[in-house]
Amino acid sequence: MVREQKRAVGSRFMSTQKGIIVVFSTTPADKSAELARLLVEKRVVACVNVVPVHSYYHWIGEFCSEPEHLLIAKTTKKKAQEVIATIKSNHPYEVPEIIALPVFDGYLPYLEWVHKETADEP
Repeated sequence: MVREQKRAVGSRFMSTQKGIIVVFSTTPADKSAELARLLVEKRVVACVNVVPVHSYYHWIGEFCSEPEHLLIAKTTKKKAQEVIATIKSNHPYEVPEIIALPVFDGYLPYLEWVHKETADEP
């Protein structure tokens, strides 16, 4: 069993083993609010930040330069596959960017809030 590592920060603790992830996905600007709202309403994520970005990439042999929105969604590792499936089935791109990264550390009350908001029973 992996021991939870904690370090004191004032009267609170931060943890490296809370099972929180951040999921990134770029979308067309006109679809981002709808997708962000869907993820939150389904309670598969606690929060989504929507940030305007400009993406540069190759697609089917052509150079592309597109304004997009970057969705930054906070959830639990337990909900990762549900988040990925929700994005994939509601995303207009043939191959949407969906990348999940672990959260190594953070403010414990926030991490606990993410768990609470994505719990199967609110």
